[in-house]
Amino acid sequence: MGALVPIVSFLWQGGRCRLCGAPIAPMHLAVELAAVGVAGWAALIVTDATTVWIGCALGWTLLALGWIDWRHMILPDVLTLPLVLAGLAATWILAPDSLVDHAAAAVAGYLVFRALEIGYRRLRGRDGLGQGDAKLLAAAGAWVGLAGLPFVILGGALAGLCVALLMHLRGEQVGATTALPVGTCLAFALWLVWLYGPA
Repeated sequence: MGALVPIVSFLWQGGRCRLCGAPIAPMHLAVELAAVGVAGWAALIVTDATTVWIGCALGWTLLALGWIDWRHMILPDVLTLPLVLAGLAATWILAPDSLVDHAAAAVAGYLVFRALEIGYRRLRGRDGLGQGDAKLLAAAGAWVGLAGLPFVILGGALAGLCVALLMHLRGEQVGATTALPVGTCLAFALWLVWLYGPA
């Protein structure tokens, strides 16, 4: 049995499984193309090879988290928790003097969103944020530090408004109880802040 090559195998097989001939959802090709785009984006912005590979690891993980949250409204611990540790490890490699700052940002990110989650539930009687969002914000803190954390939150909020607007333009009902993929928005914002910095 030959090896499967992302993108090439999909196109070669005409978008069908080579064993049973069943059609493969185009979203698989879209995710593969997005992964290539992430790597190219990182290579354009970052100069040294080590940082490019670290950026690819971050970008690919955020892509997976963003897609899962968009489709299923969940952020798996198996991805968010290692991303916290990976952010601290990357900081130790790239900027060891900033390790304490990034560790503090990870704690702050988690506590801020957990406080918002608990406060919203008590005030409104329903969930507004998930614990996965808090863990993802902790990962953001580990990757971008205290200075970058507010920009991730702001960027995530702006991305969320864009998603809500897109839903409205598509004719969907958008209101106070509409569920939005907060994790997807945070993942995109974290990627931008890590690549371009907080300012």
